[in-house]
Amino acid sequence: MTDLAARADERGVPRSVHLAADGTVAQDLPPARLLAAIRGGGELWVDIDAADRAQHAFLEKVFAFHPLAIEDTLSPRTRVKLEEYESYLFLVVPTARFDDATEDPYDIRTTNLYCFLGSHYLVTVHSAPIEAVEEQRRRLAASPDPLARGAEMVAHGVLDFVVDQYLPMVDRVDDLVDGLEERLVERFDEDVIKDVFALKRLVVRLRRHLGPLREVLNVLTNRPHTCIAPTAQLYFRDVYDHTIRVVESLESERDLLATILDTYLTQASNRMNRVMKQLSIVATISLPLVVIAGIFGMNFERIPLSHLSHGFYWALGLMAALAASLYLFLRTRRWL
Repeated sequence: MTDLAARADERGVPRSVHLAADGTVAQDLPPARLLAAIRGGGELWVDIDAADRAQHAFLEKVFAFHPLAIEDTLSPRTRVKLEEYESYLFLVVPTARFDDATEDPYDIRTTNLYCFLGSHYLVTVHSAPIEAVEEQRRRLAASPDPLARGAEMVAHGVLDFVVDQYLPMVDRVDDLVDGLEERLVERFDEDVIKDVFALKRLVVRLRRHLGPLREVLNVLTNRPHTCIAPTAQLYFRDVYDHTIRVVESLESERDLLATILDTYLTQASNRMNRVMKQLSIVATISLPLVVIAGIFGMNFERIPLSHLSHGFYWALGLMAALAASLYLFLRTRRWL
């Protein structure tokens, strides 16, 4: 199937799998046969590369989808949503993965997957490779059974894989949070604040994708539609439960990051208070010494001890005695 898919891409024909009513399986159908498959029944899955203009034209020329939905497939900033048309559903599904090609450990790469789900067909559209689509293609190459259960079950398989891909990302976020806690508790790392804010931005980005996706799956689960059989909605409910689990995990990670930030600020404040305390002690002990030195530095003829041969040493002794007395007083009151 890989060779067929490569040749299909070369000639601008999208990759497709068609399961006819008699059980016949056909792959990578040309436009005429694809149009006949849409009208003739059976179950059909078509995967379109949005970067290929010839393939993207199938959305209008073959499937006759709404122009606004087709326009959305060309915009990478299209929000996550579900739109209902007369004979099909249009879904925008976010996919995300860590971008290991960059040095930033918190950088992720997001790609929208666009799905047109009809009563007996599923059309997926994307401009970059998506693992969920590739996994579903491998399953269909091994056996057409998922397609035999209906196009909506193929859509379920794609959505289920997309949501499950967020789980290892959440686990990685949890490991990063644990690393920040160790850096903060075991040793006060001042640079940890940068990583806290970077990780908070990452959690916000993931929630920004999964929050709307949760609402989309909620609609697929609870709202009846001719494109989804009631028995298939049970499977979408399972994906919806997985989404809730991921969102709740992200909420927990956000709370942990807030706790880490509070701990950092508390430790920074304690360190500052400790430094100010030490400086205050030095200033308190030095104050009487400065007073004595100032008194003996006044421009008067008669100053006690000024005419004694050992007056200077008497003054130093007085300073030392006052400093020791203040030190003992502070120790006694447990201010040190």
